[in-house]
Formats: sequence, C-alpha cells, structure tokens
Amino acid sequence: MSKKAVNKKEIAPEIYDVIESPLVTEKSQLAGEQNKVTFRVSPFANKEKVKQAVESVFGVSVVKVNIVVTKGKSKVFRGRPGKRKDVKKAIVTLAAGQSIDIASAV
Repeated sequence: MSKKAVNKKEIAPEIYDVIESPLVTEKSQLAGEQNKVTFRVSPFANKEKVKQAVESVFGVSVVKVNIVVTKGKSKVFRGRPGKRKDVKKAIVTLAAGQSIDIASAV
C-alpha cells in the first residue's frame, strides 16, 4: 500500500465537493477484491473531475473511472406521489498494489 504524502493545504476546496461519500454495499465490497472503490458523487461530476479528486484526496493513482446514474423511484409519501432523488455513482479502478481504506480515510 503506497501512499503519497498529501498536503491538505494544496488541495482546492472544489475537489471536496465532487466526492460525497463512499458507497459501502455487498457488491462494492466484492468489487474491492478487484482493486475497485465505489463513491457517491455530485450530479455534476464527470470522469475527469472524479479522477482528479480521488488522486488528490487519497493520494493514489487511478487507472479507470466508470460513472453510473441510478434514477430515483416514484413512491408515495404520506398519500402524496413523490420521487426519490437520482444518485450518481463512480466506480474507480486503482492501480495495481494500491488501495484506499474507507474506514480510516473518510
């Protein structure tokens, strides 16, 4: 596990707006065995912004980023029709030999 020394003063504040939270599910934990980490990201984020954010915040090198948008379901809230919000997820593939410890990094 190699990590670069990341100085938090050098990271632009906009970078922290891209990654909202890590996504911890059974499927994302199984993908972790293939050196992949899943994050919930901003609806306005693109692959380049996600790659830059992960590399600068966690100090790892990113090989590939896949973006998935899950559309919100139509539901009934207290008798009124409503809609859950859309969720954008980023599946980030890290370089071989690198990892992110989600529990201690966030």
